[in-house]
Amino acid sequence: MIGKIRQAWPEVEITIRGDSGFCREELMQWCEDHGVGYVLGFARNDRLRRLIDPQMQEAARLQKELGKPARVFTEFLCQTTTGSWSRARRVAAKAEQIEGKENPRYVVTNLPAQRWAARALYEQLYCARGEMENRIKEQLSLFATRVSAETMRANQLRLSLAGFAYILMHGLRRLALQGTELERAQATTIRLRLPKIGAHIRITARKIWLSMASGFPQQGLYRQAWMQLRC
Repeated sequence: MIGKIRQAWPEVEITIRGDSGFCREELMQWCEDHGVGYVLGFARNDRLRRLIDPQMQEAARLQKELGKPARVFTEFLCQTTTGSWSRARRVAAKAEQIEGKENPRYVVTNLPAQRWAARALYEQLYCARGEMENRIKEQLSLFATRVSAETMRANQLRLSLAGFAYILMHGLRRLALQGTELERAQATTIRLRLPKIGAHIRITARKIWLSMASGFPQQGLYRQAWMQLRC
């Protein structure tokens, strides 16, 4: 996949983002050898916890003082004690204290600290992976899971149709639902509450009459969305 991307855009910068299941020597070594950036979750363990003990103590102090979750960030070079890594690598750590318990997290990366400080690396780059996963879930709710056809081409068409449906729903959310209760709603919620409405259709020589029930509970929202689309 990366080879095909670089054939089309030779100068493009590529960064791989993944959870701790992808934190493997083979993947990191390949990225380092081929000029590909990575930021990967790093599973918690007692050794890592000891390395960030001063930051965890500071986070606990801040949480107690402020009465809300507190985060302190740090970074260090890390080499596995088992020798499973071929080199020491940069690890960014989030020392977080929430009410009643600690919540430390770690990511390993080959991105330079000059461009990505520990906090920005974790909060802006790595955590955005969760938002990306939400978009994938929306695709699944728009029938992207129906890929049981016999041929790859047919399944590809089904995925494309699901993608088109998502683009339409995203456009509706962005353009028509701004400032409404659904401006941050998932595609499934929007589909069920607005477009999926029972109606009576009557076709004459000059007009098509679309009559919806007067008891429809979302009339105000529907009208507002329609007016914002007209503008």
